[in-house]
Amino acid sequence: MSVSQNIPDNIKRAARSVGYALWLDSEDEWCGLPVILRARLDERQRAALAFMALKSLDRDKAMQTAEAALHTGAGSPQAPLFGVMDQAAFWADMAEPEELEAYCLASFNAMQRPRQAAFLDFVRGRAVA
Repeated sequence: MSVSQNIPDNIKRAARSVGYALWLDSEDEWCGLPVILRARLDERQRAALAFMALKSLDRDKAMQTAEAALHTGAGSPQAPLFGVMDQAAFWADMAEPEELEAYCLASFNAMQRPRQAAFLDFVRGRAVA
C-alpha cells in the first residue's frame, strides 16, 4: 500500500488544484483557487499554507503580498478620467459598504449648507430601494 493511498481525497484534490494553478499559471486558475481551497481544506490548513507561502518570500514581497490579499474595497476615489460622475459611479461599484458610507458622510459634511439642502431634496425625491 502506497502512502498516497492514505491521503484523504480532499487533500489530494486541493494539492492537485494548486499544482494546476502553478502549471497553467493563468489568472483564471489562480483566481479560482480560493474557492477550491475553502471547499477542500479547513481554516487551519489554509492558514498554514498561506503562512508557509509568505515565509518563502523575502520580507518586502511577503508584506506586499499579504497587504494585497487583505485589501478589500475600492480604496480612495481616483482622479476622473472621463467625468466626475462616471468616476464616482465606477468607484462606488467596487466600494465596500463602509467605504460608501464614510465617503458619503464626509462629502455631505464638506458641502455648503445650500448644496446640502439641495442634495437632501434630491435624495428625498427618489424612491429608496
